[in-house]
Amino acid sequence: MILQVQHEYISTLNIFNFIIKKATTMEQSRKKFLKHFLIGATTVPLIMEACKKDTVTDTSTSTTTTGTGSGTCTVTPTETAGPFPTITPSSLVRSDIKLDRTGVLFTINITVKNKNNNCAALAGAIADIWHCDKDGYYSEYGGTGMQTVNFTTVHFLRGRQTTDANGLVTFTSIFPGWYAGRATHVHVHIYNSSGTSLLVTQIAFPEGSSSAVVAVNASTANGYTKGMTGYTYNASDNVFSDDTTGAEIGIVTGSIASGYVLAHTINVSA
Repeated sequence: MILQVQHEYISTLNIFNFIIKKATTMEQSRKKFLKHFLIGATTVPLIMEACKKDTVTDTSTSTTTTGTGSGTCTVTPTETAGPFPTITPSSLVRSDIKLDRTGVLFTINITVKNKNNNCAALAGAIADIWHCDKDGYYSEYGGTGMQTVNFTTVHFLRGRQTTDANGLVTFTSIFPGWYAGRATHVHVHIYNSSGTSLLVTQIAFPEGSSSAVVAVNASTANGYTKGMTGYTYNASDNVFSDDTTGAEIGIVTGSIASGYVLAHTINVSA
């Protein structure tokens, strides 16, 4: 009887140990599973986030350029030559176009490029320019309702030059004033070397509180007496208001004391 009880006790004990061992093994398996699950759950978002960052930051193959700078080759917008175009431009071959006009010194650098040659510099092109004086008057015109002061016998602030090997022409002038309905501007007419018209356009000026336009028109010591009251800004100008890319706005640097320099590139189909 005693031996039977001992045998049953040992069997029960073995079964109990087996159950404990099995439970321990299952618990270890559960922990291992949870460990791998948590690692995987943490890793997946990191991988997804890494992919997201790669997608956002990898923009090296996509670039966009606008306007008429070196990144594009678009013909400069055509604008009206009137109402005061140069009457006989071929007779005004000169780089200093001031004549008797006074005002803030102004150098005009225009570079002409050929759209039909990947916007390479166009040598030998002819560039005519004209603009108003500090009071808003044009030479060669006047004595009418459009311009009351008569300057029909003089030719100030008009000139012609031929582009060099870099497509560049340079004129010495005075900073233009303005008149009712128009922003400050310079007229340009480009011809090929044979005299065939390629493009008539206009150059606008940067604006803003620190711009040359504002500084010059406050310079009463240099004869600019209008100030900015009644001035028409580019956005409201009937010529420049549709220039959404700024293709017609030149770069102006300098100061009242040293004078200002305008740099602008004009693209034509030659």
